[in-house]
Amino acid sequence: MRILVVEDDRDLNKQICQALRDAGYVVDYVFNGEEGHFLGDTESYDTVILDIGLPRLDGLSVLEQWRRDGRTMPVLLLTARDRWSDKVQGIDAGADDYVAKPFHIEEVLARVRALVRRAAGHASNTLTCGPVRLDVKASRVTVDGAPIKLTSHEYKVLEYLMHHPGKVVSRTELTEHLYDQDFDRDSNTIEVFVGRLRKKLAVDVIETVRGMGYRVSTSVTADEGHAD
Repeated sequence: MRILVVEDDRDLNKQICQALRDAGYVVDYVFNGEEGHFLGDTESYDTVILDIGLPRLDGLSVLEQWRRDGRTMPVLLLTARDRWSDKVQGIDAGADDYVAKPFHIEEVLARVRALVRRAAGHASNTLTCGPVRLDVKASRVTVDGAPIKLTSHEYKVLEYLMHHPGKVVSRTELTEHLYDQDFDRDSNTIEVFVGRLRKKLAVDVIETVRGMGYRVSTSVTADEGHAD
C-alpha cells in the first residue's frame, strides 16, 4: 500500500513517514501544497495524509481541487485547529477523516489502516481467503494457522490483491502501489514475486488472468471483531 504524506513540519513529516515505513507502507512525502497537489493528481495512492496549514497552497484547497478533478483516494487531514467548524469544513471539502495535533503516531496508523480497509469494503484488519489469513495490523500471514515467512515485497503484493478481491490487478498497478516515486520501477519483477508467493503459500489463491494481470477469489472476507 502506497501513502502520500503532505506536511510542512519536517520533523513531524519524518516521524510519520518512518512510522508508516516501519508498518510496511510505501511512502512518498512533500512539504508544501503545490507539490502535494501535483503528486496526488499524477500518482496512485491508497491514502493521503494531508496537513491543512501548508505553504504555497493550503490543504483544504489541495483537497477541493483533487475532488473536483475526480481523485477519490482516502484523505486523512492533520490539523492544529480544534474548532468544530474547521473539522466540518474539512469533511465537507472531501476529507474522509481527521486528526487534531498534537497526536499519538499510533492513532494516525490506526486511522490509515481504517481508511485503506474501508476503501476496499472491509470491516476488519484480518482478511481471509480459504486457508490464507492476512493480519494487516501485524503484517502477518498464515495458512491453516501456520505462519508463512514472506519478504516485504511478497507481502505487499499479497496484501494489495487481498484488499481487492475479484478485481483483475495489472502488473503496472501493482508496481505503482509497491514502489515509491523515486524507485526505478520494473513491472516484470511482479511475476517473480507472485511465483514466490504461490510456492510459499502452497495453495491456489492467486489466479493469473492471461494478458491482464492477477486476482484473488471474491471469497476474501474480513473477520468480524478485529477492526480497530
